[in-house]
Amino acid sequence: MSMSTSAAAPTKSRPEFRNIHVSQIVRYRMPPAAMVSIMHRISGAALFLALPFLLWLFDLSLISEGSFDRMAAIGSGWVVKLVLLFLAWGFLHHFVAGIRYLVLDMHVGLELPQARRSALAVYAISLPLTLVAALKLFGAF
Repeated sequence: MSMSTSAAAPTKSRPEFRNIHVSQIVRYRMPPAAMVSIMHRISGAALFLALPFLLWLFDLSLISEGSFDRMAAIGSGWVVKLVLLFLAWGFLHHFVAGIRYLVLDMHVGLELPQARRSALAVYAISLPLTLVAALKLFGAF
């Protein structure tokens, strides 16, 4: 019993995977919707992890006038202000992106051009609001 070569199944060309170099990863550009999604997850995780710190500051501000002054002294350092600014960005980005995802869940703007515009709108709204928060936090007004 010998098999003839004419009865062999045709072979498909299989995809070839090669090692990716770091320079290729740096040049890769993600679409805006992917960046919004990744930042939405990062901001949500940061807010969740910072919740004990934020609740402690809130509790400290409500106990007494002296504890409020202590909280104000803690919050006057530039490192704490940068952390609070990062958390303000996280909240604003997470909030605006969350509204975008709620609209997408209603099957509005699912086409590629509209999805790209709504992803860019998340940045167009959250970044200027973060700038306003930074100006307020660092005493510009």
